Amino acid sequence: MRRREFITLLGSASAWPLVVRAQQLKPPTVGFMGVATPASEGTRAEAFVQRLRELGWIEPRTIAIELRWAEGRRERFAEIASEFVQRKVDVIVTAGAAPVAAAKRVTALIPIVFAIASDPVGTGLVTSLARPGGNVTGLSYLGPDLAGKRLELSREVFGGLARLGIMANSEAPGAMLEMRELQATADAHGVAVALFEIRREQEIAPALATLKDRADALYVCADPLVNAHRVRIITLALSARVPTIFGERENVDVGGLVSYGPNVPAMYRRAADLVDKILRGSKPTDIPVEQPTKFEFVLNLTTAKALGLEVPPTVLARADEVIE
Repeated sequence: MRRREFITLLGSASAWPLVVRAQQLKPPTVGFMGVATPASEGTRAEAFVQRLRELGWIEPRTIAIELRWAEGRRERFAEIASEFVQRKVDVIVTAGAAPVAAAKRVTALIPIVFAIASDPVGTGLVTSLARPGGNVTGLSYLGPDLAGKRLELSREVFGGLARLGIMANSEAPGAMLEMRELQATADAHGVAVALFEIRREQEIAPALATLKDRADALYVCADPLVNAHRVRIITLALSARVPTIFGERENVDVGGLVSYGPNVPAMYRRAADLVDKILRGSKPTDIPVEQPTKFEFVLNLTTAKALGLEVPPTVLARADEVIE
């Protein structure tokens, strides 16, 4: 063998470990499926990314984050999940039963973490909270469990409530569970119920066109579709002079009257902790689904005044935050 060829071969051979090392040092990739829009849920993504930074996962040095937004459209869930599988991400992060189910249908191997899900056992996302099973884990939002408490608080705010409208996306399993639970609770308290079921953006305005004649207040069950169009829903309700009740305080920030539920950005921060565990070797099936222990009662006093509502001082004193 000629000396020049030997040196070339030696140089190539010595480069092999460097190539392998470079491949091994490629940072893991997280596929983040935002279920609504950046405008409506950007703070959640920011909370998630910030917590990852605190844990040492910093773009682009130690992690890559692929952000996609489904804009509340059901067909986008499957499209984004399939794209993440094609890109071979290491973890998929999303929220809600329908987006998680879409991800589960395209991969049984890539870990899936849900930042929030109304009833992960009832909607079939996991086998149990303690032993999720499969490739999915995350945090329960307790949507159906808190429906009764939201109704109780709302009746105190309004000084009684005779007719309640309930809006839910009929294609969102968690929202429909919440609707049924709330309907049963309302019936038990003698509150008449009007159901407003929607499946797409175009159905929101027609569904609420008769709101004023059918309900004294509107309870909106959380899901990607209503989150993406929360401002429109609240605006239509205010035009009909009907107060709105939510589980998530972001809705009260933009004009909703009342919310009661866990702090959602905090849940996204906690989801980052679960992703950290998985990236360091834990399996989703060994990570129990967590449940929130702290809940916020938020009330928009500006909206109450615009609607001509006199909120009892005892209720104002109980609120964790009053927006004026």
